[in-house]
Amino acid sequence: MGLFSRKSSDTPANPQMAELGREFAIARRHGDRKTMRRIGREFDNTAQSDADAASFQHGQQSYDALPPINPPRRNRRR
Repeated sequence: MGLFSRKSSDTPANPQMAELGREFAIARRHGDRKTMRRIGREFDNTAQSDADAASFQHGQQSYDALPPINPPRRNRRR
């Protein structure tokens, strides 16, 4: 078992929307508003049903479940 092992049969209905949601979550974590707006417009133009919205949200939650990596600070003197 790996550290980030997520074994579940909870697959999204639309994998493309899930990937779009994952990219949106990455942009949100990094504070990239330009990419967030671009992905939001793309989602509005391509989302057809509630299943697409659920897949988008599933992609966001799958990325948000991963903890952020905080690199160690160097040259910390006390």
